[in-house]
Amino acid sequence: MSAIVPLPTSDPSASRGDAVGSVKQQLSKIFKASLQATFPNEQDVEPLVSVSTAKFGDYQCNNAMGMWSKIKGKSTEFSNPNSIGQALVKNLPASEIIESTSVAKAGFINIILSNAWIAKHIERMLLNGIETWAPIIPVKRAVVDFSSPNIAKEMHVGHLRSTIIGDTLARMLEFSNVEVLRRNHVGDWGTQFGMLIEYLFEMSPNGEDAGQQAIGDLQDFYKASKKKFDEDASFKEKAQKAVVRLQGGELKYRNAWKEICEISRREFAQVYQRLGVHLEEKGESFYNPYIPDTIRELDDKGLIVESDGARVIFIEGQQIPLIVVKSDGGYGYASTDLTAIRYRLREEKAEWIIYLTDVGQQNHFDMVFCAARRASWLPESVGSSFPKASHVGFGLVLGADGKRFRTRSSEVVRLVDLLDEAKNRCRKELEQRLENHGKLGEWTGQELEKTAEAVGYGAVKYADLKNNRLTNYTFSFDQMLNDKGNTAVYLLYAHARICSIIRKSNRDLEELKKGGGISLSHADERILGLHLVRFAEVVEEACLNLLPNVLCEYLYNLSETFTRFYTSCQVIGSAEESSRLLLCEATAVVMRQCFELLGIEPVYKI
Repeated sequence: MSAIVPLPTSDPSASRGDAVGSVKQQLSKIFKASLQATFPNEQDVEPLVSVSTAKFGDYQCNNAMGMWSKIKGKSTEFSNPNSIGQALVKNLPASEIIESTSVAKAGFINIILSNAWIAKHIERMLLNGIETWAPIIPVKRAVVDFSSPNIAKEMHVGHLRSTIIGDTLARMLEFSNVEVLRRNHVGDWGTQFGMLIEYLFEMSPNGEDAGQQAIGDLQDFYKASKKKFDEDASFKEKAQKAVVRLQGGELKYRNAWKEICEISRREFAQVYQRLGVHLEEKGESFYNPYIPDTIRELDDKGLIVESDGARVIFIEGQQIPLIVVKSDGGYGYASTDLTAIRYRLREEKAEWIIYLTDVGQQNHFDMVFCAARRASWLPESVGSSFPKASHVGFGLVLGADGKRFRTRSSEVVRLVDLLDEAKNRCRKELEQRLENHGKLGEWTGQELEKTAEAVGYGAVKYADLKNNRLTNYTFSFDQMLNDKGNTAVYLLYAHARICSIIRKSNRDLEELKKGGGISLSHADERILGLHLVRFAEVVEEACLNLLPNVLCEYLYNLSETFTRFYTSCQVIGSAEESSRLLLCEATAVVMRQCFELLGIEPVYKI
């Protein structure tokens, strides 16, 4: 895997604790020094270091060809890309990381890492903690806007992807020492509240029971109020007046609105609690007071024009403009989203604002970002420079029939029900497995429940995250709860098996860590060690490209690599037992950190 985004080669690690950056970043620093020594007049050239896919090295530096194109025809000591590659190798500063280099005919520099350095790098991580392997990325504060359900509507499987993907991106950024503002931009404002409030008053005329008792099931309440709104002209008129009274701040209407919002929050909390997701709510209503100032600034900058009675911003290449003030004087999504991005940049000082919604909203956000650039809130250039805003789109969740995932009655599936079913299926399969092996009596009810939750909820998350988020994916309990193949169940059980190996050794791991002594003399030991030390750059790539599936792929490959190592290298009772137990422990530590970043609870015994 090679990152799409160029890596920062400056050294911000001084302010990031003990983190030393990824192997790729450390090699980039070394080759940056060589480039500057070889081409003193070309100071802006960045090193192009990537993981090698060929058998000639672990990494490669690919600058020679580009530099040859740059200097060819000028007065130069170099005759071809190969001669540039040779010079870059000659000018490399001394480093314990690199064992050897070789230059291919086309000038590509193959790099083999030192076994001693790989071993020492792993030993230091075991002593000082996995946090020392956190990647260093050039952002200090980010906003991640995810989940964002609508008040008074049930959270359904459509919210699953935003919640799960957003939480993982937030976790990866937090691990990378970025301050993350986790924002739940709930739909808690708008014309639908007039309908809901008016219906609540009809159901509870005295207003004394204007709460959970009067509303009952929120989803049914919403449907009933919508039906009346569509069919009863008198009710519709009252609902429209209720919106005005709510927006005007009338106490009775405000209190009813707050009650409806609170009931919804309690529903959402059940989902977030199961998923282990933490968010801070700043919904549409939060930004409402700031909208007039935002519109005034956009107007002063000449971005807003009148069109068919509305006030809009035309975006180049788009047929339909952004409507900032509707013809009736009301505000819409564009007004709120422009206000939110302005607030996040100016008040919250965010350097990176990341929005999680389905791919269908990509165009809307492209237009919002374009308007923000025209207003000079964001830099004009679109790319890797900060501050910036990114839309993280994702595909649909499909059923076995290839259509949008629904229940048999064609209702959208409630998220709480779906998660509970995953847990219950998992518990049933776990009890059966333990009974088959005569181990059921060794487990308490609490252990069974906790493991079923970890594996069940983890299976739902991983089934989503392992796919490229842009694609649709088919929701299948049978597939996600399979204990073979690329599933959370397989990976969690693989981790538990590693923990079991360590327990069976009866060795004191803390004492072993202090002694160090990892050896990578066997080919499969080295392959495992190399895969482990690449962890930081994988997290970095997943972060910068906003692709959690990159981390899932790494985790699955790590498990497979460990299996090959364990098959060919005896651990307990071998002459290399201490070294190999440390490799087992390092694998378990990295797997646990992967689980943590994916929001999955690890399992220690099966």
